[in-house]
Amino acid sequence: MGEQNNCRVVAIANQKGGVGKTTTTSNLGIGLARQGKRVLLIDADAQGSLTASLGYREPDKLDITLANVMGNIINEEEMDAAYGILRHEEGVDLMPGNIELSGVEVSLVNVMSRETVLRSYIEEQRSRYDYILIDYMPSLGMLTINAVAAADSILIPVQAAYLPVKGLEQLIKTIGKVKRQINPRLEIEGILMTMVDSRTTYARDISKLLIENYGSRVRIFNSSIPMSVRAAEISAEGTSIYKHDPNGKVAKAYQSLTEEVLGNE
Repeated sequence: MGEQNNCRVVAIANQKGGVGKTTTTSNLGIGLARQGKRVLLIDADAQGSLTASLGYREPDKLDITLANVMGNIINEEEMDAAYGILRHEEGVDLMPGNIELSGVEVSLVNVMSRETVLRSYIEEQRSRYDYILIDYMPSLGMLTINAVAAADSILIPVQAAYLPVKGLEQLIKTIGKVKRQINPRLEIEGILMTMVDSRTTYARDISKLLIENYGSRVRIFNSSIPMSVRAAEISAEGTSIYKHDPNGKVAKAYQSLTEEVLGNE
């Protein structure tokens, strides 16, 4: 089933804020588009950070977002496949998210097939894209379950400053549970180290720990994303790191992550 049109659906996981999930979603997505892939980014986070980082400054003022799309599916209303999708100048499509997703979270509780509302939307989109990346919120609510139920794989960014072993363990357990109960095709795409400070030896130690603890079960990407002031600046500009600082170390890191993900095809 996951092989339909060979589209790959990757959810970018997060057990807590601040690990760079949104930056990873947009830069990996744009990286894939630069390699000629058709890419849809889905902002399933009520904060709308992905939407804002792509230049839509005020997500809450957008007319159509993922909240409307999911509402239409819940109410069994027909809609065009391209409904609400925004086109970003760097070659990716975006299904935006905003605060209205909080309301969807609440209304999903009473829906019959509540875990798979997002999946039914994504199944409709598979034929139109090579990659669909989902940026979802750091909670274990209904929207998160929807994201992991719709995905083929989950990419896990981990902050290099310390190893959130408990959180990671919990996340891997949750993924296993979803795989058993809701989405048998779900795999872990890999663990990505982010915010690596090259001046410290932390990153090397943590990388070693990650490999020791998880290397036999989960792929750990060779690419890691360095800490960078410029990367922090870009989300304020609505452009990707490739445009902002094309020769910088962060752009190179995302480029090599993109190649690793493509190598996984």
